[in-house]
Amino acid sequence: MLTIQSWVHLSPTGAYLEGKAIPLAESNDGLLKRLYRQYVGDYPKFFKMDPLCQLGFMASELLLQKTSDRFSPREDRAVILFSQSGSFASDSHYQQTIADPNDYFPSPSVFVYTLANIVTGEIAIRNHYFGETSCYLLNRNEITTMVATVEDSFLDPQTRSALCGWVEYVDATRYETTLFLVGSAPCPGKPTWDQDTLHSLINF
Repeated sequence: MLTIQSWVHLSPTGAYLEGKAIPLAESNDGLLKRLYRQYVGDYPKFFKMDPLCQLGFMASELLLQKTSDRFSPREDRAVILFSQSGSFASDSHYQQTIADPNDYFPSPSVFVYTLANIVTGEIAIRNHYFGETSCYLLNRNEITTMVATVEDSFLDPQTRSALCGWVEYVDATRYETTLFLVGSAPCPGKPTWDQDTLHSLINF
């Protein structure tokens, strides 16, 4: 039986760690940059990421901050994310750079983020994870598939934990992520990884 060791939720309305609001300093920055400056601050590559990656990255930072020996290389943790729109925001941005033959300015820095699974790679690189990294596109209500997909990753005897969950970025006013740290080891007092729990937390 898998257990949810911790979880985090970000949306334009705020940031929450295991249901409790994360304190934020006053700033004119948007939520993600405010969180980065207050709780990370030492990873300037953040500002080169597309919005989907910034969202997933910042949620993972908050989720993992208190993890012991965090940056030690490990092959036993998978990164498995789910999204409905995937990299559509970056796809649309890139399309604008190539749509007009008379104003053709394709940008490699935009193009590199026109793959939804780049967000899982950014998280893995930051944390030195060498396990499975996958991003699946599906509807938000396909909870059964999400639960089963994460459970299947633990069929690999090397996988002992997973950073997983929902990440969706449409635009600056419509985005949301709920990420979980799920483990195979018993964790008394923590919720189990199942459809009912996942449904209630993703719809937080």
